[in-house]
Amino acid sequence: MKLRITDEAKQQIEQIQEAGRPILRLFYDTEGCGCGVNGLPTVRLEHEERTTDERVENEDYPVIIDNQQAIFFKKDMKLDFVRGTFRLSSPDGILNPIIPIKDVKEGATI
Repeated sequence: MKLRITDEAKQQIEQIQEAGRPILRLFYDTEGCGCGVNGLPTVRLEHEERTTDERVENEDYPVIIDNQQAIFFKKDMKLDFVRGTFRLSSPDGILNPIIPIKDVKEGATI
């Protein structure tokens, strides 16, 4: 799995990133969606890796994903920053068009 981060997204991550949370986590958010298979792919800042995490290829940041959530993501993705929010997409289409800065900054809730 690979995540490319655009320059715009990198600049925004640098502004909101805290020293204690240097990792980006690809996260399948199911809160408020009814069940575990209904949700939205998103990204969060994280402080540590877990034993169930896998590394995601990226040239700029350490990026991880829980191995059980990987099925909800594409092999090749892009994180961009458009009109004040993050956007996660793949060559197949947009995975999540609106990821608020606040959500990325709060970190994973798993």
